Amino acid sequence: MAGNGIANGALAALLAVQGLSLAAGLASGPARAQGAVPAQLPAQVAPSSAAPPGPPRPQPEAPDPSEPVTRAGYFYIGGRYEKLGDKTVMVGQMFVQSRSPARITQPYPVVMVHGLAQTGVNYLATADGRPGWVQRFVEKGYQVYVVDQVGRGRSGTNPEVYGPYDRLGTRSLERTHTAPEVYDLYPQAKLHSRWPGGAGVQGNAAFDQFFASQVPFLANSQQTEELVDPALVALLDRIGPAILLTHGQGALFGWAASDARPDLVKAHVAVEPNGPPFFDVQFRGGKEFWEKTGDGRARAYGLTRMPLTFEPPVKAPEDLSVAQPAKGADAKSDAKSDAKAPDGRIRCWLQGEPVRALPNLARVPTVVVTAEASFHATYDDCTIAFLTQAGARPDVVRLADQGLRGNGHMMMLEANSDAVADVLAGWLADRVK
Repeated sequence: MAGNGIANGALAALLAVQGLSLAAGLASGPARAQGAVPAQLPAQVAPSSAAPPGPPRPQPEAPDPSEPVTRAGYFYIGGRYEKLGDKTVMVGQMFVQSRSPARITQPYPVVMVHGLAQTGVNYLATADGRPGWVQRFVEKGYQVYVVDQVGRGRSGTNPEVYGPYDRLGTRSLERTHTAPEVYDLYPQAKLHSRWPGGAGVQGNAAFDQFFASQVPFLANSQQTEELVDPALVALLDRIGPAILLTHGQGALFGWAASDARPDLVKAHVAVEPNGPPFFDVQFRGGKEFWEKTGDGRARAYGLTRMPLTFEPPVKAPEDLSVAQPAKGADAKSDAKSDAKAPDGRIRCWLQGEPVRALPNLARVPTVVVTAEASFHATYDDCTIAFLTQAGARPDVVRLADQGLRGNGHMMMLEANSDAVADVLAGWLADRVK
């Protein structure tokens, strides 16, 4: 991995200080992106009066010149200075981490956007210590950018500027993200089997690492969109045409960026996008396993809280009428009530008449990716139906149909994370030219 090696010159200098010469095998050949690291540096040479030397110490492994080198970096996008009492602070900035292969072979970079309560760490490595999706895509020749949402993680938290924060507890994550099979709150939950080391609950080593990575997030969801949307658009303006890979809440910003810059978003891989359209739901188990939460619309414009480009135009959320298919209707039947929905799905909210189109989103190749055992398996079909109804017909990848069974919402951290990444890369190879 980038940052794992030490440049040869620096290492030579370090060893010289200890009175040692750099091994010839290490002095030649490039620094490696990833490889064995000595457990410790050789001890300082003892004076002649010391005890006789023991067996010769093994020399550090020489780099393999054929192993590719990756380049790493970071920068901040956006941000402005703001007076806060007697001090000046920066607000609105977004952290962007970059990784590149030695030779970029793919035409467009991938921008990875994390979800609720998370940071870009989700993509760097798995909680049980394996390389993450960043490494997998770099190995396939992609330049990769990973962001932390504005006001979160490495972008900086500041309650004085952004207002109240919230955070998820262990049970909230266990119930839907890491151990749904334990709580059995929706029909697909019992199929979950891919969390490393068994059920992802407290005491499971991978869960403990995952929970240690959790950070506070802005309590105001609309404010989050107001901050992240322009930052992601600014990133696209800076780096040029790119592929968006979003997870959960990250799709909110992916829809907004696709709408604002359809020429720059060459594809949108929406991994279990935030949903369902218009309203939030919660799970309670049993036969009637779900219920709508709250009275008002959670996402005023169906997919997002912030306005999207509809045709005919929408001046206010009230211009979009909402209709729910009759009980038993299939979301994929465009709200017709003549088809029975498969078990384990919620009833969708879609547009009522007159149905408006999303012309900019229709220009961006999009895929909605759903795991077999995730709570999203209950309502991602609603998001697909909403997009299809608006003329932005997405492709659909259900991991179970690809032979990848038992995954949950945090599929990038699960035992078969590389195989999931390969499915996404395969779709990109077919759809992005």
